[in-house]
Amino acid sequence: MIVIGAGAAGLLAATRAAERGRRTVLIERNPRPGVKILMSGGTRCNLTHNCDVRGIVEAYGNQGKFLHSALAALGPRDLVALVEAEGVPTKIEATGKIFPASNKAADILAALLRRLERSGGTLATEETVTAIDRTEGGLVVTTDRRVLTAPSVAITTGGCSYPGSGTKGDGYPWAVRLGHTLVPVRPALVPITTNADWPRSLRGITIPDVAVAVELRRGPQVPPGKLKPLATRRGSLLFAHFGLSGPVALDVSRAISGHPRPQDLDLICDFLPGESERAFDDVVRTQAAQQGKKGVTVLIPEILPRRLTTALLQQAQVPEDLRCAELGKEARSRFVAAFKRCVIPVSGTLGFGKAEVTSGGISLAEVDSKTMQSKLVPGLYFAGEVLDLDGPIGGFNFQAAFSTGWLAGGCL
Repeated sequence: MIVIGAGAAGLLAATRAAERGRRTVLIERNPRPGVKILMSGGTRCNLTHNCDVRGIVEAYGNQGKFLHSALAALGPRDLVALVEAEGVPTKIEATGKIFPASNKAADILAALLRRLERSGGTLATEETVTAIDRTEGGLVVTTDRRVLTAPSVAITTGGCSYPGSGTKGDGYPWAVRLGHTLVPVRPALVPITTNADWPRSLRGITIPDVAVAVELRRGPQVPPGKLKPLATRRGSLLFAHFGLSGPVALDVSRAISGHPRPQDLDLICDFLPGESERAFDDVVRTQAAQQGKKGVTVLIPEILPRRLTTALLQQAQVPEDLRCAELGKEARSRFVAAFKRCVIPVSGTLGFGKAEVTSGGISLAEVDSKTMQSKLVPGLYFAGEVLDLDGPIGGFNFQAAFSTGWLAGGCL
């Protein structure tokens, strides 16, 4: 059995196949396996999420049903048990993310490699696959070193994200050549860029709780609230020198990278998502009447950083030294909108070079979700990010890679 790509999916696919008695070779183009595992989570490796199988399925939306069998084979608790059995304790953080207790991704990779070594599977590094072909005797894999024939081959080469880790979309042309359909790929979980100066001037500021929506820029004939958002999410937002990052920005980024004209989009930010716009307006109106001689800055909730509130007031064209008594209806409306419906124009994303995952890939309709085997080519399997399968931030993508790899290895 041949497995191509020694990332999360490939390591478990090869291990599972070898443990079932299959003579298995795992081929990796890099000098060492699991480079993306080592890079992930800021080198901490967000292994999975603290939820049950249903939680993983729901996180993937319409794609979730494809994962039922894979998660039945290896769910979140099974994955945690697998690495802990190799001597790597884990911890659950407040966000629900699960990491190794050591905060070292290298510990996760070492655990997976120990399991692979015990299984009897062979790891071949610094070997590049150049082609996969069908013959009457099975599938032929050609590398820069040799030609191998096997009845089963698993493509676990990943997508195009973090190309520095070796994931350059190699598996796509092989699959297409064998008859498969490639759903157009685009960056996902990637930072968002803007040409506006004021958000970039706030670099380094993190807002823990922001509700964001990606919307097509409103024309003069389209009143607010009449356009359905392309994506919405609530979470932590980080201002950066190029624009916006943090979990909430990354989670909505696929809607931007997948749009034909990202520069026509806006990011609508609600910096006070805990209360409605009407309620906030009522509070502002009441407090303004009570504190007429004081500056309007007293109306701003203290939970927000001063640099941010100063920038928002500038965008609302409300001077900081304006007295509350002078805050008329029109100015109050701009004041409230600045905090509840702040508009940040989008220019695009940082692309695959900074994307955590790839959206798009091998069409799920052409892969048997119960085995991960191709419906078009007997003996050909897919697992991990090479599939048209991408979830939100929080360990969901690693879980899908590990689970689909484990299932494929159990069927090879």
